Amino acid sequence: MTNEELKKEIIRLKKEKNAVILGHYYQIDEIQELSDYIGDSLALAQEAQRTDAPIIVFCGVHFMAETAKILNPSRKVLLPDVNASCSLAESCTGEDLRRFKAEHPGHIVVSYVNCSAEVKAESDLICTSGNAEKLINALPADQKIIFAPDKNLGGYINSQTGRNMVLWNGVCTVHDALQAENILKLKQQNPDAPVVAHPECNSAVLAVSEFVGSTKAMLNYIAKSDNKRFIVATESGILYEMRRNNPDKEFIAVPSGENCACTDCAYMKMNTLEKLYKCLRDEQPEIVLSEEMIEKAARPIVRMLDMSRELGIIK
Repeated sequence: MTNEELKKEIIRLKKEKNAVILGHYYQIDEIQELSDYIGDSLALAQEAQRTDAPIIVFCGVHFMAETAKILNPSRKVLLPDVNASCSLAESCTGEDLRRFKAEHPGHIVVSYVNCSAEVKAESDLICTSGNAEKLINALPADQKIIFAPDKNLGGYINSQTGRNMVLWNGVCTVHDALQAENILKLKQQNPDAPVVAHPECNSAVLAVSEFVGSTKAMLNYIAKSDNKRFIVATESGILYEMRRNNPDKEFIAVPSGENCACTDCAYMKMNTLEKLYKCLRDEQPEIVLSEEMIEKAARPIVRMLDMSRELGIIK
């Protein structure tokens, strides 16, 4: 089938099965176009809770679909490509974290939502790039903390809060590959364009950026800014939403190297129109988690949501 035929079939199947399609900001443009909701992983999982759709198709990576299942245990959660993983989530397993915890007695574990269900189950609190700083500040000043699995985000939160959290040595390879040197070159060529960067980038990149924030925070910053041009240091999929929301503004993606003008996450791009069509048609691959795993992994997520409401981060 052609792309247009696939799109028509996806729309037909979605209506026929009363399914909802959730698309992460880093998905290919065509999937974002077809998605009922576009957002980051946690926002999408929460959005699924607000619908009555019996089938949730999560167009993202594996840990995101797991989070949707944890928050929606009675729904059928599908992922177009079950092999769509994440370098950050792969850097830390539940067993790895258990050993690390044993080496650091007296510490609680705060884990970035970009981790597997097993790691969530071993954590005391989950955070996002958008709420991490406020959640960490809300914890007692003398509380010893392990932060997993993103050392870049953890290091940034340490710098913002004055904490000395013990950091798991994991990174998002896409964000970590971005180099301050390339950004400085772009700034010389585009002096009127502020740099917006995701805190998963390394500290050198963050140091030369005018704005550091989550994907949603970057979108909000750009929408409110009077600037007409921006240098963007994050995964290239976000450019679709940036351009859609700001058709009068220009966005310059930071290259991941001298010979590559893109910053694509290969895992995110594994989901295609054809895979989405087959996923809806066959209702496979399905995310299956044990009741015990769902219960354990849900606790730190619920704690995050409760704390976020108490702090006024969410309603």
